[in-house]
Amino acid sequence: MSSPAAETPWYKQFWPWFLLGLLLSSVIFSMVFLFFSVRYYDGSVTADYYKKGLAINEQLAKQEHASQLGLSAALRVDNVTGDVIIDLEGERQPAQLHLALIFPTDSDFDRELMLNHVRGGRYVTTLEEPLQYRWYLQLQPKEGEEAEWRLTGEIRFPEDSDRDITLVPGI
Repeated sequence: MSSPAAETPWYKQFWPWFLLGLLLSSVIFSMVFLFFSVRYYDGSVTADYYKKGLAINEQLAKQEHASQLGLSAALRVDNVTGDVIIDLEGERQPAQLHLALIFPTDSDFDRELMLNHVRGGRYVTTLEEPLQYRWYLQLQPKEGEEAEWRLTGEIRFPEDSDRDITLVPGI
């Protein structure tokens, strides 16, 4: 007579542990992804996106107005001293200029600078710390959406900091 094969208990077999491992790994990965999505929220969609979309006509009017005034600017940044120098050309020469440095992917890195008029069309301010990576530039006579004109440009630090960056009318 043959005796039945002795069966091993479930906890000594491979397949139950393999299936439990798959379930446990999916729970762990889900928790890690949840943590990162909450911790590093990018906030790319604003709550009033419709109103901002309608405001594009105002931005186009700012661009057209800057073009009519013949405005352009040359921006230089000294990464060693942190000096930001803008030479503004055109009819308007306000007492101060507002320069917005906009980081493309994370608004937490955005910077706002006020440049003071020195002489002629030259405006100067100082950065607290050197910048890195790519930035969008928006130059206006005052802060906010009520500014009458806007010049825009783009700069990559530290590669472009040793040459003049041209700011032209744009959105």
